[in-house]
Order: sequence, then C-alpha cells, then structure tokens
Amino acid sequence: MNFHPTPLTTIRAVAFFDGQNLFHAAKEIFGYTFPNYDPQKLAQMICGSKGWQLTETRFYTGVPDMADDQFWNYFWTTKIAQMRRNKNVYVFSRPLRYRNRTILCPDGHEYKVLVGEEKGIDVRIAIDAIRLAHKNAYDVALIYSQDQDLSEVADEIRTIAQEQNRWIKIACAFPHNQTQKHTKRGINKTDWLPLDKLLYDVCLDPRDYRPKK
Repeated sequence: MNFHPTPLTTIRAVAFFDGQNLFHAAKEIFGYTFPNYDPQKLAQMICGSKGWQLTETRFYTGVPDMADDQFWNYFWTTKIAQMRRNKNVYVFSRPLRYRNRTILCPDGHEYKVLVGEEKGIDVRIAIDAIRLAHKNAYDVALIYSQDQDLSEVADEIRTIAQEQNRWIKIACAFPHNQTQKHTKRGINKTDWLPLDKLLYDVCLDPRDYRPKK
C-alpha cells in the first residue's frame, strides 16, 4: 500500500522478519520442518525484483530456554550468532515461554500439550517500523509476517507519510501455494507479495543449525 504518491529516484527499503511466523508459514505451505531460510537473501531477492535499495534487514524471534527445549535453543542460538556476523542484519530475540494448553478432541477427551508462546515480537516489530518511519529511515517497510495485528502499523505509517508529506509503502511477503485453496492472507492494508516455493528455495540458508546427533 502506498502513502503519498511522490515519485522517488532511489527507494530505500527496510525488511522486518518475524522469524517464527515465517517458519510456521513455510512449514504449512512448503512442508519444511525447520527454519531453512536466509533472511538477507529473501530481503535482497524481493528488493532487487522491485528496484528497491535494501538498507537494512531486521530479524525478530523468540528463543526457548535450554531447559524447555534443548533442540530449538541450540538451533536459534546458533542461527542468530551467524546472522549477527552480517553488519547489515539487526537481530532482536527474547525468551520463548512454554505453557500447557488443553486440547479438546472430537470424542470429548481432553489432553494437555506444551506450547511455545512468543510474547511481544509483533509489538517490537510495530514499534521499530513506526520509529524508523518517523526518522525517515526508509521508503518501503517490507514485512515478512502474516500477523494481522501488524495491520494497525499501516494506519500509523499512513499518518506519518501525510505529516512528512512523502511517499511510503508497506508490503507483506509470505509463503504461498496457488494450488492450496485455503492459503492464509497477507497482512491487511499492505501490498501482498506472495512467495512461491521456487522463489523461496532460491533463498535457502546452506547451513544447517540443527544439533548433530
């Protein structure tokens, strides 16, 4: 979605990644069982195809405690450490908490499962997207998430664009399969940029951060 139709010669973009949201979408749509994407490659691929200049990639994720989930703690700790070696990638992480959730089966039986709950990641993305818009740090906010709570960010950025009398776009990139009838939508009030498996696979991370058995 565009805010204020002023033409620009150079269009600066900042990419915002909800790491867990993107992982679960890719798992549901493409069947991948671990976060095998490279955020910087995904951001560069979209920006390059649109003629945008990628100025920063910002990655946000919850990380479980070692005592709660040793596998995923090792995976995310190792992947984050690798991402932080790239000076153009900013990483924000916070603890991923696990809680028992009661599931009701069709036959009436109940059972409890341990479910990870990621608190505050969408809020952090929203705050940073709005803060950087106020600072005129980008012309395009490219969000890799399908969290509809972020639709309110579009309204705020629209107001900022009007106040600053400038052009701003907010776009949403997400895994998509045209053959599936019930593919989830992109974030409302944004431009949708569906990623098919071919495009996604071009941006895989060659490293495997899963702990070796």
